[in-house]
This record gives sequence, C-alpha cells and structure tokens, in this order.
Amino acid sequence: MFFPDPLIHGTLLRRYKRFLADIRLDDGREITAHCANPGSMMGLTREGAEVWLSPSRNPKRKLQYSWELIDADGGLVGINTAHPNGLAGEAITAGRIAPLKGYENLRREVKYGQNSRIDLLLEDADRPPCYVEIKNVTLMRQPGLAEFPDSVTKRGAKHLVELGDMVEAGNRAVMFYLVQRTDCDRFAIAGDLDPTYAAELERALTRGVETICYDCRIDSKGIEVRQPIALAL
Repeated sequence: MFFPDPLIHGTLLRRYKRFLADIRLDDGREITAHCANPGSMMGLTREGAEVWLSPSRNPKRKLQYSWELIDADGGLVGINTAHPNGLAGEAITAGRIAPLKGYENLRREVKYGQNSRIDLLLEDADRPPCYVEIKNVTLMRQPGLAEFPDSVTKRGAKHLVELGDMVEAGNRAVMFYLVQRTDCDRFAIAGDLDPTYAAELERALTRGVETICYDCRIDSKGIEVRQPIALAL
C-alpha cells in the first residue's frame, strides 16, 4: 500500500478525545489531525515524538490531515486502523500469506454471526469458506515483543466467540494479528490489560480457531505486510 500523496512531517503535541491529535508541522503551523485509532495507543502518545500525516484530497473535510505514522523508540509504527484490512487483503491476494494461499475469491466486510461483519471472507470451490478477522497491533512494552490488545476490547472478545461458532459450523476461521511496527520479532496477548480477551482467545483455540501474526515494512512512502513473527500464546 502506497500513500497516494507525500506524507507531511511534524511533531506530536497531544492526542485527546481518542480521535484527535494536535501536531506542529515543520513550517511552524499547529493543526488538529484525525487519529483513526480507537485504542489507548499505549506508548505512542509521547509529546515531542516525530509523526507523519497524510493530507486529505477533499477540501471540504473538517480535518485536513490524518495521522499515519509515529517514530517510537527509533522504529516506525503505523497507527491508522483503517489500513490493516486492506494491507492483509493485498498480501493474501498476492499469495504472500502462506496459510491463506490458494483461495479463488476474497470478499470484505461480509455479514456473519450476530450482527457482525467479518473483515475478509476467503472462498474456494474445493474447500470450506475461511473467515479472517484482522486486528491491528501497535503495543510494545518489552523490546521486540508485540502485544494485543492495548486496552479492554469487548468487541474483540465477541469476534473470537463468533469465529469459534464458524468453525463448529464446518468452516475455517483465522485470527490474523497484523503488527504495524518494524521492531518486533514475536507476539503475545496482553492478558494483564484484558483478561477476558485472553480467556476468549484460549477458548477459541480449543474450538479450532487458527492464529497467525505478521509484521510490516513501513516507511513514509507506504506500508506492506512483510513476514510472519513468532507467536508466544
């Protein structure tokens, strides 16, 4: 995934109300950018951190910039949660996600479960449908260890239950953790931050739900799913 326009560099002043961030651009202007991330963004809101923004092509949009990247501990992190589904879909279509290769058709945001939508549905005439739920991972509290979630996620726990239901109905279900960081080589669940989610994942695994985790290559030109990293579940 390439950014359609060159990113704009700035300095983070503060992130607030979940979806807003005040940023000082290199030309001295102070602007408010959209922060497309509903999580706590633990470790990624330090005042003075370098950030990169994408400009909007819609002149009528209230917030003309979206926060895309931050330099955290010397590595780039993609904070925009609107990207992971597209990144994963792009990589699957290109055949770069080994456990998900060979499906004829990929559909997005398909209704399933109880009033839910699956991020990606993979279909093939010769095998059961594969339901793929994607979670954006940005938390790193120990060097090299990516963790999810960074706050309590009731919605995430609900998705695990529904993935298990899909397996028991004769389908395949995969929990895909996408680490939008360049500095992690393993992944674990942050059970201390959300014990319920950790318990539901353990239950989902016993029901046959699969888990995979990949990291990303990130620079100011774009983001691309890179390689699998070790699961420490």
